[in-house]
Amino acid sequence: MLRKKKNGITWLEFELLQLFPEVKHGVLLGLPLEEGSFEENGPKVQGLFGVGKCARLKQCHKKDVVEVREEGLFEGYDGMVTAEKGVGLLIRHADCQGAIFYDPIHHAVANVHCGWRGSVLNIYQETIKQMGTLYGTDPEDLIVCIGPSLGPEAAGFRDYKEELPEHFWRFQIKPFYFDFWEISRMQLIEVGVPEEQIEVAEICTFSNEQDCYSYRRNQKTFRHGTFVVLS
Repeated sequence: MLRKKKNGITWLEFELLQLFPEVKHGVLLGLPLEEGSFEENGPKVQGLFGVGKCARLKQCHKKDVVEVREEGLFEGYDGMVTAEKGVGLLIRHADCQGAIFYDPIHHAVANVHCGWRGSVLNIYQETIKQMGTLYGTDPEDLIVCIGPSLGPEAAGFRDYKEELPEHFWRFQIKPFYFDFWEISRMQLIEVGVPEEQIEVAEICTFSNEQDCYSYRRNQKTFRHGTFVVLS
């Protein structure tokens, strides 16, 4: 990932998306984007990316994905899709994966919040299904980028046999610890996204205390924002 800073805000950008300047995006570092702090920090993000409209979610660790065409707060979803230019999509996360999907053929974009429950429910497959239905997206055309999240050395599940499906168990790197970066890669490849069109940051939020918020490390913590907009 590429690290950038402007107007006192530091963010990361994906290398694969540098090929598509129409996709403005960033993983915001050290800038809380809770509901309580959005009124202050949301406009800073919108100003950074030059966009006036922002859609965001009240996330619930499920797999429902909503199409948005205007700004607002959408409750009960963990993913958003749009083909509208100038409508920014913001999701919040601390340890969970924030993933951007871009269809360069139909000029549609998605922003998805995916924790381990979202992985179990396969929200990434649901996102691709929705993009196919709404925009005609072919998985072979998609660019998918997954930002900083809980790494294998920190993703411990003592009750994994009750919490995780058996086909996840082969991603256990040591007793009780699982590689969700590879689980996500597997899920995307299984539905037809080419491996070379998937970028996983492989930055662990738990171990990277300088840059990243982590629920598993601190329990009470702020959340990052991942933002994307079609210009």
